[in-house]
Amino acid sequence: MIPAHRIEELRAAREAFVVATVVRAAKPTSVRPGDSALVFSDGTIEGFVGGVCAQESVRLQAARALETGEATLLRLLPGLAISERDPLDGVVVSHNPCLSGGALEIFLDPQPVAPRIAIVGDTPIARALTAIARAAEYDVGMVPEAGDAALVVASHGEAEEDALAVALRLNVPYVALVASPKRGRAVRESVDDELRARIHTPAGLDIGARTPADIAISILAELIAQRTAPPVDAPIESATDPICGMEVLASEQTVHLDTADGRVYFCCEGCRSAYVH
Repeated sequence: MIPAHRIEELRAAREAFVVATVVRAAKPTSVRPGDSALVFSDGTIEGFVGGVCAQESVRLQAARALETGEATLLRLLPGLAISERDPLDGVVVSHNPCLSGGALEIFLDPQPVAPRIAIVGDTPIARALTAIARAAEYDVGMVPEAGDAALVVASHGEAEEDALAVALRLNVPYVALVASPKRGRAVRESVDDELRARIHTPAGLDIGARTPADIAISILAELIAQRTAPPVDAPIESATDPICGMEVLASEQTVHLDTADGRVYFCCEGCRSAYVH
């Protein structure tokens, strides 16, 4: 059982993680239903949900669950190495040649960090956006920080350029300025050429908004549309163990060997040793 205070510590630190819980164990296995662990985005595991080979499957599928935000039931079965989607939504079946002969079902519950939005200004639009963003379970701040999902400047001319410049340097994905088209163009001109195209101004989707609340809704809608667009980032990187054929997470936490031809990943030290010798 994972202590509740540990979960609260991670949430306070704004660290994403996956709770992995064994829900079924068919002997011979080294775990029991109810055993659990925390799995982090870098592949680190706190707790115990199986031996090294089971852990590698958990590592990989937990990383994918964090990426999608969707809970997954991972079925680990003995047999030739293969991973496949079960016809049932949310179920992944992984046949693992390294298992001791038993079978496991592990529920992976992703706990992503609440997206943070920095809202600059003390205006009716800024106040409305703060209230709506909090209702949508965003973490709201007043100063842009690394890792933010968005910056919205709604200060009516106060400290606009400085806030925009900081957010752009931090590569905040969504940067918006609440301003008239004329003033928006003027502020954009004060920003480096390569960065100004990233500033959304006028801010928000064109839904005919007039009131502060409606404008705030249009801004949040534009942010949501950008956040839910198909990802352009590379998918979770995996590798195939050259000895047993198992798919593993390509991370520092996974057993690996650096060779002249590049890094080779393994499910366990046994496969690494077999590869070397």
